Amino acid sequence: MHYNIALEQQLGANQNLSLGFVRTTGDRLLQTLFYLNPNPNFQQLRFIQNTGESSYNSLQARYQRRLSSGVQTLVSYTWSHSIDNVSGDDTVFPPPVVVDKSIDRGPSDFDVRHSFTLTASYTLPAERLTSRASVILRNWSIYAILYARTATPVNIVVRQDLISVAPFEPRRPNLLRGMPLYIDDPAVAGGRRINRAAFATGILDGPQGPLRYNALRGFGVSQFDLALRREFNLNQRLNLQFKVECFNLFNHPNFGDPVNVLSSNLFGQSTQMLGRSLGSGGINGGLIPLYQIGGPRSTQLALKIQF
Repeated sequence: MHYNIALEQQLGANQNLSLGFVRTTGDRLLQTLFYLNPNPNFQQLRFIQNTGESSYNSLQARYQRRLSSGVQTLVSYTWSHSIDNVSGDDTVFPPPVVVDKSIDRGPSDFDVRHSFTLTASYTLPAERLTSRASVILRNWSIYAILYARTATPVNIVVRQDLISVAPFEPRRPNLLRGMPLYIDDPAVAGGRRINRAAFATGILDGPQGPLRYNALRGFGVSQFDLALRREFNLNQRLNLQFKVECFNLFNHPNFGDPVNVLSSNLFGQSTQMLGRSLGSGGINGGLIPLYQIGGPRSTQLALKIQF
């Protein structure tokens, strides 16, 4: 079920402001549960049911300036909260217990609370240039994109020592009261890590510890991209376009989510730049890091013939 409401205000002929509320809910969503070694007769059991549920609420604000006098701009901000009891179709539990999925209701794996984007472009007006300056400066355009968002959730788990052909989801630990969840540490990526001492890895209270699903957060993201483009009109039917694109112009470091398995020596630390953590392309999923946000500064040159 999806519904939204929006208010829009026109500002002159080329500008407008809008403010909207969007809500989406899902109920009886398809979910596949894997139980490993549920009894001596079965090594694994796949159980398909409609127990998945989700909700998404967002407040969206936007300012838009249509192309006028060589300038166009789009500024958008979104506050949102996505909640579910499973963010993917498959969920795996350790044997031999059946877990009540209601305790897994929490922020979605992809939940982003705040997101801001600014895009702008400007084309030098040829009519304002002198004939001598026009030879050098005409048909130049500049494009800029600023993107920033807050961190996505991190689900802290205790690894179970099981061997199976199927994947499975480890259990969450107990949370020790009074211990800080994060520690400032200039020796690790991002200058902050999750505090291992805040969690108990001993006997868990039932199939899952009391730590909530996706209770912690990783690192936010910010990146500024810039591009320059010039077109050369060769004749009435043919033109040449040259473009220089610089991604992450200021080389701002963006880090992937910290390691979430308590038994890992690198627990609580980010071990990859964001671009590499999002996927490696091919059968491994995601785009290759070259085309992901959150990588190091890179420059791309492009030459295009249009006819």
